Amino acid sequence: MKKSLSRIDYSKGFNKQLKKAPLSIKIALRQRLGLFIADQFHPQLNNHTLTGKYKGYRSINITGDWRAIYSEEKDAVIFELLGTHSQLYK
Repeated sequence: MKKSLSRIDYSKGFNKQLKKAPLSIKIALRQRLGLFIADQFHPQLNNHTLTGKYKGYRSINITGDWRAIYSEEKDAVIFELLGTHSQLYK
């Protein structure tokens, strides 16, 4: 189920977390966003819905431990949070 995206936005919080992230994560994020734009459900992304306090959001893998959480609006996605699994899901 491939959806066409016309826009990707980033929340203020996401940008703040990205600024603090190590360079290796910034590089990995750029690579994963390229995959995301080509195919939101590429197997490397492990794109999945979330439950609990993040119900209504989706998550993609950036590295083995880092995740990016996003929400969807019509033809756009908004990346909301970036962090390690333990930082996000504590």
